[in-house]
Amino acid sequence: MTTEKSENKERIGVYVCHCGSNIAGIVDVQDVAEWAGRDLAERGVVVSRDYKFMCSSLGQELIEKDIQEEGLTRVVVAACSPHLHEATFRTACSRAGLNPYLCELVSIREQVSWVHTDKEAATEKSKAVLSGGVERVIHHEPLEPLHVPIHPATLVVGGGISGIQAALEIADAGFPVYMVEREPSIGGHMAQFDKTFPTLDCSACILTPKMVSVGNHPNINLFTWSEVEKVDGYVGNFTVTIRKKARYIKTELCTGCGICQEKCPKKLIDDVYEAGLGYRKAVYTPFPQAVPKYPVIDRENCTFFQKGTCKVCQKFCPTDAIDFEQEDELITVQVGNIILATGFDLFDPRKVSQYGYGRLANVFSSLEFERLTNAAGPTNGNIVLRDGVTTPRAVGIIHCVGSRDRNFNNYCSVICCMQSLKFAHLVHERTGATVYNFYIDMRTAYKEYDEFYQRILEEGTLFVRGKVAEVTGAARSPGEEGRLIIQVEDTLAGKQRRIPVDMVILSAALQPRYDAKEVAHKFGISCSANGWYIEKHPKLDPVATMTEGIFIAGCVQGPKDIPTSVSQGAAAAARILGRIQQKEIALEPVRASVDQDKCSGCRICNSMCPFNAIIFHEDRMVTEVNPALCQGCGTCIAACPAGAISGTGFSDQQILAQIEGLLMVNFEHARVAELG
Repeated sequence: MTTEKSENKERIGVYVCHCGSNIAGIVDVQDVAEWAGRDLAERGVVVSRDYKFMCSSLGQELIEKDIQEEGLTRVVVAACSPHLHEATFRTACSRAGLNPYLCELVSIREQVSWVHTDKEAATEKSKAVLSGGVERVIHHEPLEPLHVPIHPATLVVGGGISGIQAALEIADAGFPVYMVEREPSIGGHMAQFDKTFPTLDCSACILTPKMVSVGNHPNINLFTWSEVEKVDGYVGNFTVTIRKKARYIKTELCTGCGICQEKCPKKLIDDVYEAGLGYRKAVYTPFPQAVPKYPVIDRENCTFFQKGTCKVCQKFCPTDAIDFEQEDELITVQVGNIILATGFDLFDPRKVSQYGYGRLANVFSSLEFERLTNAAGPTNGNIVLRDGVTTPRAVGIIHCVGSRDRNFNNYCSVICCMQSLKFAHLVHERTGATVYNFYIDMRTAYKEYDEFYQRILEEGTLFVRGKVAEVTGAARSPGEEGRLIIQVEDTLAGKQRRIPVDMVILSAALQPRYDAKEVAHKFGISCSANGWYIEKHPKLDPVATMTEGIFIAGCVQGPKDIPTSVSQGAAAAARILGRIQQKEIALEPVRASVDQDKCSGCRICNSMCPFNAIIFHEDRMVTEVNPALCQGCGTCIAACPAGAISGTGFSDQQILAQIEGLLMVNFEHARVAELG
């Protein structure tokens, strides 16, 4: 409907979306549109329409046509969340010649129809929400995006498979990449595996060529045994300080011959790469295919650094590459975008004390079993008990250890089912033992995963559905003597069972890195309650974060298998390449700004900004907001006691007008005038 009854200088168009039945199923959309055209005419509404799908091409054309023919100066769309379609309707306004920031999107789907069952109440609430949007849009001002140039270099933090994929995609496109990895070699957890599901490819065979490509790529500057110390700047122009830890090896002289490792007299348990099952020296490379090939000296365990004696490695080094005087270096690089691909930590099965890990010798973690099966592992790929000799006759594999458990991690760790099926296959293949898989639910959802499950069934693996209550060494019968007993309720058979085995493998949960929150704070992004990094949108933007220029890939976002991690690394790289090729990015102009005449220098806002966008000038004792870093969240505005900070697009006038609209204050005033 169209009406010309308007006292407001603005000409406002109102568009109410049915969203199929999402909104129209609980809201009388036609009534809301008619009400807006009639009762909000005095507030400037000259056009009010309802349409089945406003976000469709025809819906957008409707808005564009009205802007041009009716001379609209403001647009309000009552539809879904602005997160989904605000950009859609702004673009439609822009095509019609109206500044896109003179468009207001109000949510009557998520905030009304999805949370109500009473149609009459939902319809009335929709009118109130729409009224608030109309009052607010009157005070909108034309805005222009902030254009920021993009530095062509990219920082990739984490050298696992996801980070490797991202780095190679960008470097192969001809742009420089800095890769930072805290361990002596890239490769991540994948370098510890022997086989990968569901195709049983050799992990090293498919990973090593990519590692070598990273190490040799002319566009990749590789910093291993290094950590990011500090991040300053904003999208397109980050300044990153990297701490390159002392290897005590002159890499320009080292040939990677390994003599220093061979001659070093200090032998240690390798708790990282070998998961505690093998040994390394005080000077070491983590594994034979390590990239780069240069070893590091473990300062904490090196006899020279402990006692001032030894230096055997230095005496035998044929190229004089050992340098005990070497110190950490701080290196500063400029980058335009950053990818965080720092991976995951494995859940410590000791926390599930009833499973006996760390107490019962032949209970193994999933990572320990990966090393047992690896041809380059401590047993050369032989599956044996802790004595290093005995081959198990029966093996129990327990799924979901530390995941899908409210006591530890409530989420599914995604890889456990397939990992456990892989373990069952390897045990059958190499020992011929009887294998039991104890599972809660079998989740084999991706390409060729369920086929792999069927294959393991055909191989004779015995599946017991039920959460294991206990793993114990306490025998109740002669047949249980000297064995591990798995106590479980078999929910399919409907009874309690005690199953004796020789080896138990615990498929441990994936969980966020121990320092995930600290790293998130350093890069100005957020963690979920579980500790995983939060993406911009879980479905439509899973690799970006709320901080422009910071992307996430792989298991930093949540548990993933290798194919998904590789895909996400490539996706993050594609997003960044698009920005680099455009050479600049247009940023949302909704930003905070400080009236320095009102600023008292109290600094209350300085530590509250989640995006590190606030700068304090000591010389003038005033605060300033960097608009390129600011994300317009409003935290500083709410905190400022002097009212010195205002937000573009969220002024006090706009917010108060919207509240008055929601409360129908103007209608109350009109009723009072009529009665008066």
